[in-house]
Amino acid sequence: MKLGIVLNTKDPETAWNGLRLGNETLRRGNEVSLFLLGQGVEIENVHDDTFDVAGELRKFTTAGGRMLACTSCLKVRGQQARVCSLSTMPELTTLVLESDRVVTLG
Repeated sequence: MKLGIVLNTKDPETAWNGLRLGNETLRRGNEVSLFLLGQGVEIENVHDDTFDVAGELRKFTTAGGRMLACTSCLKVRGQQARVCSLSTMPELTTLVLESDRVVTLG
């Protein structure tokens, strides 16, 4: 199965749960693509004592999860992607159309 996750928030708990979902899906042998949109592109900078977003992010990339970030959203925030590929709305459209299931968070 191919799962697409669209994360549109930098809220620590929501980002943590989205990454945990992606990690569990990967652990079960499925493909996962995570698209960071809007405030979601800021999750690389989230530091929270309760929700280990950075740890889940490391697990996701190590396990082979595909991570994309909206280039326009990064530019608006004056940020650069460090652990994910730069992406566009056409690529998000392809992700949605090619996924068996899509989950949006945020």
